[in-house]
Amino acid sequence: MFDRFGEFDSAEEINQKAEALLKADDTEGIRALAAENGIDAEDAETYITGKESCLATTIMAAEGKLEVEAVDLKLEGKLIDWKNMILELCMNDSQICAAVRKRGKNLCACISAMISNSFETKTRVSDKIVKVTKIKRNGELEPLRGPLYLDGLTNARAKQIIRDYYTR
Repeated sequence: MFDRFGEFDSAEEINQKAEALLKADDTEGIRALAAENGIDAEDAETYITGKESCLATTIMAAEGKLEVEAVDLKLEGKLIDWKNMILELCMNDSQICAAVRKRGKNLCACISAMISNSFETKTRVSDKIVKVTKIKRNGELEPLRGPLYLDGLTNARAKQIIRDYYTR
């Protein structure tokens, strides 16, 4: 995932590397640095042409890392929602934003903590709901058989797990 340049600890580290590459006139290296860190190619070009003094802001670095990790993990469905929840927290909390970029902190471990909590807090769905629910099985609709349990992870608890994971 971070094979060429390694995992950076902050936007500042990314910018220091970009500056060194720019001084060496290695524009392809800057483009590769941006791609590896989930930074938009257009932003790389803006930096290369001197229209911006840095390659990445703190939010760009955090968002880029989350996007690269999400692709690597092949996230779908609810897991994408959880990744987006982390991104939302980044946009509203500079401490979380900086913490997401920290070396050793990763989306995989954060999602793992949320999944663990989901299992610990599962709740039973009312038999009345289960009785009227139909599911597709082998292309045919059939009644859902119960009992059915769903995760009990609330958005508030998920946000707390995210904060705890990234800031400790």
